[in-house]
Amino acid sequence: MIKKSSISDKKWHSIGEEDVYNILKTSANGIDTKEAKVRLANFGPNKLPDKHKISIWKIIFSQLFNPLIFILIAAAVASILIGEGEDAIFIFLVILINTIIGTYQEFNAEKSAASLQKLLRIRSKVKRNNTAQHLDSEELVPGDLVYLESGNKVPADLRLVETLGLEIDESFLTGESQAVIKNTDVIKKDTVVADRKNMAFAGSTVMSGRGMGIVVSTGLQTEVGKIAKNVSEGESAKPPLIHRMEKFTKNIAYIVIVLSVILAMLLRFQGMDMASIFFFVVALAVSAIPEGLPVSLTVALAVATKRMAKRNVIVRKLTSVESLGSCTVIASDKTGTLTVNQQTVKKIFFPDGLAFNITGEGYNGEGEILPENNSERLTSLDDYPELIKIIEVSILANEAGLEIKNGLWQHFGDAMDVALLGLGIKAGMSPLTIRNSIESLGKIPYESEKKYAAAFYKRGGSIHCGIKGAVETVLDYCKAPENSYYFKEKILQQANDLAEKGYRVLAFAEGEVADSLQSGSELENQIPILEFIGLICFIDPLRAEAKSAVEKCKKAGVKVIMITGDHPATAGNIARELGIHDENQTVVTGKMLSQAGNPDTEAYRESVASASVFARVSPQQKLEIVDVLIKAGEFVAVTGDGVNDAPALRRANLGVAMGSGTDVAKDVGAMIVVDDNFSSIVAGVEEGRFAYDNVRKVIYLLVSTGAAEVFMFIMAIIAGLPLPLLAVQLLWLNLVTNGIQDKALAFEAGEPETMRRKPRKPSEGIFNQIMSKQILVSGFIIGAMAFGYWYYLINYLKMEEQYARNLVLLLMVFLQNFHIFNCRSERKSTFRIPLVKNFWLIILVIAAQGVHIVSMHIPFMQELLRIHPITLSEWGIILTLALPIIFAMEIFKILYNKLKPQL
Repeated sequence: MIKKSSISDKKWHSIGEEDVYNILKTSANGIDTKEAKVRLANFGPNKLPDKHKISIWKIIFSQLFNPLIFILIAAAVASILIGEGEDAIFIFLVILINTIIGTYQEFNAEKSAASLQKLLRIRSKVKRNNTAQHLDSEELVPGDLVYLESGNKVPADLRLVETLGLEIDESFLTGESQAVIKNTDVIKKDTVVADRKNMAFAGSTVMSGRGMGIVVSTGLQTEVGKIAKNVSEGESAKPPLIHRMEKFTKNIAYIVIVLSVILAMLLRFQGMDMASIFFFVVALAVSAIPEGLPVSLTVALAVATKRMAKRNVIVRKLTSVESLGSCTVIASDKTGTLTVNQQTVKKIFFPDGLAFNITGEGYNGEGEILPENNSERLTSLDDYPELIKIIEVSILANEAGLEIKNGLWQHFGDAMDVALLGLGIKAGMSPLTIRNSIESLGKIPYESEKKYAAAFYKRGGSIHCGIKGAVETVLDYCKAPENSYYFKEKILQQANDLAEKGYRVLAFAEGEVADSLQSGSELENQIPILEFIGLICFIDPLRAEAKSAVEKCKKAGVKVIMITGDHPATAGNIARELGIHDENQTVVTGKMLSQAGNPDTEAYRESVASASVFARVSPQQKLEIVDVLIKAGEFVAVTGDGVNDAPALRRANLGVAMGSGTDVAKDVGAMIVVDDNFSSIVAGVEEGRFAYDNVRKVIYLLVSTGAAEVFMFIMAIIAGLPLPLLAVQLLWLNLVTNGIQDKALAFEAGEPETMRRKPRKPSEGIFNQIMSKQILVSGFIIGAMAFGYWYYLINYLKMEEQYARNLVLLLMVFLQNFHIFNCRSERKSTFRIPLVKNFWLIILVIAAQGVHIVSMHIPFMQELLRIHPITLSEWGIILTLALPIIFAMEIFKILYNKLKPQL
């Protein structure tokens, strides 16, 4: 019996077929059923562990496990202890509302997350007891022989023992954009996963051909399993908003404690009894703590989540909304994110120097063929017989299909073949028409061993053979033109130069068959001497918006780096075209990183810091790159779609999965980009910055009005006056009137200069210099205005305390109503920001004022808040008294902008 430990570390790609059979105690007949059961018990099912589902109770608990909520609970308990049950009810109500909103948002997001299990839940054709049978992939064990055919999902890691034109798409695992041509040759031990051509990996897809392989690893021992295990054990970084809110909450707690101690000492010095002091201290705490912040913060993030969804970014956790806005580095995959992930013909070259550029991108017929030295569109192909000939051959030696149905382009077959059909349609040469007008006599399909495809057809009364394939292979069939020295060498050099620029190159040739085709002979033996036609160059083109999106990142101070498993030449070319990378920079490969040593070494860190493009990197190296960047103080957003991206997605400050990506990537990512487009990620950065700005606006409003209440209290105590407002009235201001209108700031449109600012440092707190000064200035002015009115009512008008509090409370509501307009921008005048950009502001300000006025006329509210109706003239006077707060803060903005102009 073989043991798990004896085969877990084997480098199967470096071991010959016979040795593999011997090590796994199997044969070309497969293992028998009895042995399979023993091995299944020993190795376990071929599946990844079931993902632990997040329960709704855990989501609810996560909403409550918030430092700000802890302070609110403490305030509620204190209110109960002094007999103010109404205050406690208010506080617990706001906690309930916050929990409901947050739970609803995150529970819906979690429901859309897919399961890891889908990768391996497939049926497989297996050879056991020398008999082919179909089994569930979970039943496979090391030593099983598995058949592979076009369209199959590979069920486990296999060491290939037979291949016939076998090509497998491993992009989900390696990042390599092209299907890998497989063989059975033994290769070196240190060969990276992307280059192990004698292996087939679990979860990959067979694109063409056939093969057979021996199961060498199952479940967590597969390459997919190792990554899944790495993901589950990996550390995930906290979103910056969490860091900032934790810091903010601690600061608020410290301020409340310090102020409470100072107030208690001051009141005790004045001879007040301890019970009354405790009442005052609780009232002060209620003033200082922004009780409405948790709900307002949740609403602001929920609004931003919906805005992001409209721009194709789905957020799974509310606290991740502004994370994109904080990133200093975006580590992007190449294939499908910066490029369209669809091979497209871009250039055609002929031996006489004639060349053409082709516009358009993707699997469709939309685009034009333009002579290289002339930007004018071709009016007729008749002037270019070579172009007609190369397109005809590309259509005839082709097994793909491309057509438009119901307004949508549909295709099947090999990517290169589909791209060639697109070229024909752009030239006005319908593939269907060409195939119907020319009699087909036979085809030689493409196989990796042959490296070419050929078609025999009848045209003009004679038989012709057209082939396409690898340049060196096609040239071997061609005769050199007369008086053309080093013909083949020149063509090969041209092809190599194009390959170094990231192009995939196919050569085309055609010749006339002297006699009729011999039915008893293989077609490949009847290929005549051919005439070389030309080269067609393919590339996975950039997304149309990618270059401008990268430029936008640069202006925003966000560095874009590319991390891919693709070829260095292809990666470098794409990066240069995007402006990520220049000629003087080196594309850092996985091999170079390995040679640099451990990630903690200076050489490794320097390699990461100096590079913008990383190619042929392993999943572990991608994780190490991200880790090095984070340790260097960067805030890193990582994009990815494959299993190979999952560890880095989890380790990153923000993992961004692609909508078309694997289940593993989506499960790990904090965000999902629905359209896989890099420009959508940049739109997410913009929305993230808008979201954070709006969060700060809400905090500015709530903290400044809270500070105003504290200033008002301190002034009253120093003046020897009673408290201007009761604790329940303060809660009414903080949770209801301000709590209604502050939601409007979550709907503020972003300011144009937002994406011209440098990213915030991850260590930067919520309060910067301008915000701190605005809070102190506006808080003092509002507090002084309210205290002045209180002083006037008590000392000059000798008004009864309860009636005076009623008027001061209304004044505070008005001051909040007007002050919210100051909070729309830190620097810009409120009169320069059109109200039409945020109708919610008007609606909710009126609603806040209306709720208070209505409450004055409801007996229950009158008793609860100690308020009563006032006259229209009193209402008008108080409104007028509140207006100066707008002009006071306008003066502050003018002075601040002059003293400290914005860079």
